[in-house]
Amino acid sequence: MLLAERTLYCEGVKLKCCWLLLLGLGTVWGQRTVSPAEYQTRRQVMVSEQLQARGVKDPRVLAAMARVRRELFVPPDQRPFAYEDRPLPIGYGQTISQPYIVALMTELLAPGKKDRVLEVGTGSGYQAAILGRLAGSVYSLEIVPELARSAALVLRTKGFRNVRVREGDGYNGWPAFAPYDKILLTAAPPEIPEELLAELRPGGRLVAPVGADAQNLVVVDKALDGKTQTRTVIPVRFVPMVRFGSRP
Repeated sequence: MLLAERTLYCEGVKLKCCWLLLLGLGTVWGQRTVSPAEYQTRRQVMVSEQLQARGVKDPRVLAAMARVRRELFVPPDQRPFAYEDRPLPIGYGQTISQPYIVALMTELLAPGKKDRVLEVGTGSGYQAAILGRLAGSVYSLEIVPELARSAALVLRTKGFRNVRVREGDGYNGWPAFAPYDKILLTAAPPEIPEELLAELRPGGRLVAPVGADAQNLVVVDKALDGKTQTRTVIPVRFVPMVRFGSRP
């Protein structure tokens, strides 16, 4: 649930998005229907111009991004903008991350075909759907009950049978199905919760935005002896990861 990218990059995107939004509003006001074929074309353009052009190379990730219908995971009034290079609002103060960030985080996570993956922050369900195309099983937690229900419904009706969603506090993880081969956070805690590191299998990997005012996307690898090594990838801006009782 990305809010913005690094400052210089985000300024460029912001100017571009304002222009695209004006075009998009004309589409909504004119009640123009976007056909499935046109959405498919936009998906292919997204993959080539937003993902491959920025260095996303994993063919499995690219194939998943080209296959999953992003427009199904946003509110109806946002569907004409589904493949634009920016996050979109999904209600309840949350957003769906821009396609590049979804692809980048997925590529960094490197989910295997048999991996058990924990996602913290289901949001719209789009990231879970991408993971569902790549991993053996996905367990996704969402603290906003309305989003947990809507994401679960979309994922179930669209055939993502290996993705399980429930309402829950991501700080506690989902210990019933631990340990996980991979863990992905789509909201930013001030620091990685120890509970999540405990649920990560030795030899596993965690990818997350971390920080309060200044945030960075980090990769945490857990060695077989249980020790962790963290590396920073890029500065980002995500919605904060909150606990039960702390939502407004």
